[in-house]
Parts: sequence; C-alpha cells; structure tokens
Amino acid sequence: MAAAGAEERRGAWGAAGPERGPGPGAVPLGSLLSRLPLSAPPPRRRTASQCKPEPPLLRTSKRTIYTAGRPPWYSETGAPVDEAFVIGLCGGSASGKTTVATRIIEALDVPWVVLLSMDSFYKVLDEGQQALAARSDYNFDHPDAFDFELLVNVLRKLKKGKSVKVPVYDFTTHSRRREWKTVYGANVIVFEGILAFANKELLKLLDMKVFVDTDSDIRLVRRLQRDIMERGRDIVGVIKQYNKFVKPAFEQYIEPTVQVADIVVPRGGENFVALDLIVQHVHSQLEKREITVRATLASAHQGQPLPKTLSVLENTPQVRGMHTIIRNKDTTRDEFIFYSKRLMRLLIEHALSFLPLKSVTVETPQGTTYEGKRFHRQRITGVSILRAGETMEQALTAVCKDIRLGKILIQTNHDTGEPELHYLRLPKEISEDYVILMDSTVSTGAAAMMAVRVLLDHDVQEDRIFLLSLLMAEMGVHSVAYAFPRVRIITTAVDKRINEEFHIIPGIGNFGDRYFGTDAPSACCESEAMDC
Repeated sequence: MAAAGAEERRGAWGAAGPERGPGPGAVPLGSLLSRLPLSAPPPRRRTASQCKPEPPLLRTSKRTIYTAGRPPWYSETGAPVDEAFVIGLCGGSASGKTTVATRIIEALDVPWVVLLSMDSFYKVLDEGQQALAARSDYNFDHPDAFDFELLVNVLRKLKKGKSVKVPVYDFTTHSRRREWKTVYGANVIVFEGILAFANKELLKLLDMKVFVDTDSDIRLVRRLQRDIMERGRDIVGVIKQYNKFVKPAFEQYIEPTVQVADIVVPRGGENFVALDLIVQHVHSQLEKREITVRATLASAHQGQPLPKTLSVLENTPQVRGMHTIIRNKDTTRDEFIFYSKRLMRLLIEHALSFLPLKSVTVETPQGTTYEGKRFHRQRITGVSILRAGETMEQALTAVCKDIRLGKILIQTNHDTGEPELHYLRLPKEISEDYVILMDSTVSTGAAAMMAVRVLLDHDVQEDRIFLLSLLMAEMGVHSVAYAFPRVRIITTAVDKRINEEFHIIPGIGNFGDRYFGTDAPSACCESEAMDC
C-alpha cells in the first residue's frame, strides 16, 4: 500500500522524478562501505540537534539570503492574523531531509524562516537507558523515544507566532544540553524528522506534508558516514543499531506514513523539479496572507479623545523651552543632543513614578524611622527601538541601577510602506519584567505596535509595558492605545497631526539624523524617526 501511495503521488504531481534507486551513475554499496573506517576516529566536534533561532542570514554556494525584514503579522487591532505556514518533512534516517529543508529555504528567499528538527525532542534518558545507548542497544527510531507532548506544544506556539524554547540534544552524550535555544518570528516553519507524520496532533499543525524517499542502501551509507565521522561511533555498533532498530522502525512506523504525504520527493535534495513545485505552492500561500497595517492606521481613530493610558509630562516653562530648542531647525547638533538628553532624563523619571511601589519603614542614621516607598521586587528591562530609541538608554541606565537592556530593529520597507522587523535581542526570562519600550518619536504608531507585539509574543504582560517617546502624534497614540489598551503611553508632548509622508507636524524632524549627525534617510531608514 505504501509503495502504491507513493507511486500515485508521483504520477499526480508529475514532478517527483523517476523510480527511487541509486541509478546508473551511483557508486556501488560495497565500494562505498569499503571506504569507511572500521573504528571510530576521535570526534571532531560535539554534534547537537539543529534548530535555527532568528537566523540573520543564510549563506549558500552562490549567494547570501537575508532572512530578515519580517512584515506585520497582526492587524490594526494588534492581534495576530495569520499563523506561520508549516512544511513537514518526513523520511527515513539519513534520507536527506535536512538537505531538502535547506534547499527549500534557499529557494523560498522569504524573511524569517525557522528550521525545526525533530532530533531536538528526544526524551531525556535515565541511567539504564544511557547504558543501553552506549552499547547501541537503545531504539532511537521508536515513537516512544520522542517527547511528542513537548514537540506539539512547541510547534503549536511557534505556529501562532509566540516565542518558544527548544531543547538541544547532544548525540555524543545522549542527553539534552543545559542551554535551550529561543526561537521566534516564523513566517515559514520547516519541520523535519523521521516520525514527523506519526502523531495525529502533529499532523494537524502541518500545512504541507512532504515525504523524502531515498533508496535504503544510500541511507545506510549516509548513516555510517555520519555516525562514524561526526558522532564518534564504530562501524560495528552503527550496523548493529541499523539492523536491530533503524530498518525495522522504518518499515513499521516511517514508510507507512507516506500515505498521508501531499508530495513524495525521490532522490531528496537533487530533485529540483519537485522542490520548485513546493516553493511555488508556498509562495502562493504567503501572497494570500499579506497584511497592510500602516495605511489602515492613518485613516483610523480621527477626532477621538486621547486615551486614559496616555501620560504627558507637565508642560512647564522649562519643558517648553527645551522643546523650543530641539524643534528649531537652526539648533546646532551639540545643543540638540544636550537638551534632548535633558528631556529624556525627565521623561524616564516621570515614567518610573508609574511603577508599583510598596510602603516600607527604614531607620535613619539619627535612630528614627522614616515611612517611605520601594519598588516591589520585579525587574525592570529597557528595550530600545533602533536606531533612535537607543539614544534613551543612557538616561535609563543613569536612574535604574543594573537594568537589563534589549534591542529591536524595525525599518520601513519603501516598496510596501510597511514596517519590518529586522533584528531582535531580548534578555532572557523577560516575561515577568516591567518593560520600558523606548523610541524617540511615534507618528502613525506602526513600528511601536510591532515592538509591543514582539514583547507580547515573548509573554510579557501587556500592563507591564511602558511605551516612552519624546514626541508623539495623536494618530500614533490612538493606534497603540486601540490595539493595546493596557500599555501605558508616556511622552513629553503630543502633536496633533501628520503630513502625507507620515511626518509629525509641527514635529521635530528626523531625530536620528539630527542626533547622530547623519544625512537624510535612505532606503534603510530607522523606524519611528519620521516614517512610522
């Protein structure tokens, strides 16, 4: 039945190529085996399961693909709209699943693709199982060897756009490493594993199911080469494990799942016709999911009263005087920086007054008591929206001792006009922190919304996010407050309108350019400085 199912799919797609097998140009199995060492050489490196979190780029033999510039994945309400597209790759051990996954990623050439390996989800072995594994007597190809509950939970969260932690399995010690990888931001998830189709809950999460069909002799030779050269095993142990566990598991658990595959790919990564079909289908699905946010924000919330979550620094003569200086186009760069820093310090101090404080009693040097206030234990983390938001970090660290800092780079795509997420670095375990999100100016609120969405995807509580900006337009205030009504918005001033180019009027100009002394923005301008 499995063979018939594979044959039917090959005929239906007309792209899977000829029958599986080594073909006339293949090297005979005996010749390949004769080249393998009889004993294990010293391991060259520790081999761990692969999972690529937020890869900045992918280098191929011919080009460099930047897996960055993630467009909005949420609507003007701030809620995620479309889930990530998940491609499931199944096939026998050493069938070339990872090669197929890499070729798909190269050909897709779309931002923010995550490669998730089933190898990361092997169960933790007890002492007895560790001893069996050392003697090649533990069955790593049986469904019971995998933590499907953790795998389904991780893939479900990642598909919904959430940040997840993925274990890293070390094949030289048969154990999980202490440090797990944080994975986030997938438009497309490529999930590969020998039992990728063996769990019903897992199958529900796959939008496309691809079975990589490779001749058994080729798979055996590949496994021998990999396990001996990379994982430090000996040839006797590898062949013993193959005959005892790998081959029976393939016949019982893996090969029958070809029945559920949408596409069967013989010859793995060398079958470029089949890979092209897969890529075309994924592109067509992604085109249907394109989202437009900024144009919607520009026409929404007009004439409404400012939200209660907004707090504007009191417009004292001192504050108004500093605004006069930094808004003046003839102000020198030195003066612009000096008075901007003064305003930032005042803004940070004002924002800290909204943190939860508890009453405490302390004893003074004179032996008397004083009834005071103290921040109630929770950590504070500062996150700047690059590049202009980074200018506020110095003021924050000056008043908050030992504060942790994170960074988010959001740039405007000048072809689509939409903000795009290009870079992300957040401190670990941020979900329980109070987060001070900083940007110099906010006009439409598109970039600020994207940054808040990133924090929420990392499980930061909405009411613990403070958005700070020197200057905001009313439109930006409304956009953020409408999407995230529990985020506190704090600024030194609010201007009433923006122009057709989404610049704040009367505004402050391009804050980043004036502060850093750079030229007018190019195709890679910063986020909120003038464009978002």
